[in-house]
Amino acid sequence: MALKVNISYNELVDIDKITDMYRVIKSKTRNRGKLHKFELFYSSNIISILAVLKSKKYLHSHYNIFLVHEPKYRIIMSEIMSDKVVNHLISKYVLTPGITPHLIPQNVATRVGKGTKEGIRYTKMYINKLKMNYDKIYVLKFDVKKYFYSIDHQLIYDKVKDFIVDEEILRIVKNIIDSTDEEYVNVNIKKVVDREIARVEKLNILDKDLKIAELKKIPFYSKGKGLPIGNMSSQLLAIYFLNDLDHYIKEQLHCKYYIRYMDDFVIFSPDKEHLKELRKKIEAKLAEFKLEANKKTNIYDLDHGFGFLGYYFFLKGKRLIIKINPQTKRRIKKKMRKLKRIHAENYEQVKASYMGYLQVAHTKNLLKKMDL
Repeated sequence: MALKVNISYNELVDIDKITDMYRVIKSKTRNRGKLHKFELFYSSNIISILAVLKSKKYLHSHYNIFLVHEPKYRIIMSEIMSDKVVNHLISKYVLTPGITPHLIPQNVATRVGKGTKEGIRYTKMYINKLKMNYDKIYVLKFDVKKYFYSIDHQLIYDKVKDFIVDEEILRIVKNIIDSTDEEYVNVNIKKVVDREIARVEKLNILDKDLKIAELKKIPFYSKGKGLPIGNMSSQLLAIYFLNDLDHYIKEQLHCKYYIRYMDDFVIFSPDKEHLKELRKKIEAKLAEFKLEANKKTNIYDLDHGFGFLGYYFFLKGKRLIIKINPQTKRRIKKKMRKLKRIHAENYEQVKASYMGYLQVAHTKNLLKKMDL
């Protein structure tokens, strides 16, 4: 049975909590124009958020929908500042305490103390344990098809109802979940995609057709399906949506060597036939969530390797090798050259963050080339 979050709506709608949430957002927001616009009328904007919440008439506003290009084309749905504050308020005081106690440790996305680093730690630990006793190791790698666009609104709402007591808080959470049902969302996705296709068609580049094909694959939202891409609440709801699957895999299928990062999860075993059976059972379980595995789902031999968490893992004899893919290398080199030329003041900061990323893998030569 889910643990209840007992915070009341009146306790949540508090001026100190609202200003704290804004300070957190301010420290992480790169769009200085958006911050400047909000702070020109800071006091009235904060009071306005408080007033609309106290009136119990809050409804989510329209998103600013745009494309990002790296590492691949994808849609981002940016909230106006007042919506962002409300979203953080709900995420910190309702969703995080309601969701976190139910998650298994091997669900490593979007939590304090978790993330890619923790996923890599588990990956290395599991492979190193297995290679001590077995000559052959296999991995069943699952990738869920269009995960964020496919999460069923009613199913995720029913899950949060298990731990949210206050009806007004539930109404706001439902309003955020259902915000992708607005007609303008798909209209604006089509506009930004069509605009980018028109731009790319004019370029004299070798990979023009690949870029256009990638753009044409960007999904649209179906009624009653999908979470907004970019919300803090969406990250939390997405890691929680498959929580029952995590427990099923660990406790009923007894998979000892299991890791999940959002919609990407792996199971290690020395028995390939056993993994084939697990695949059938997990695909049947996924169907209960109205989800399906995509074409990347497969069983891999660790002698040949597999991709996970942005790295490529394989065994060379008994030695575990971790690499980054050539596309990522090229992207990092290109970004660093551009930063050094145009934004020299940010160069050292970005270099330090990349050093942490690259040091996980066997990239000694690349580190030398990039003066890291």
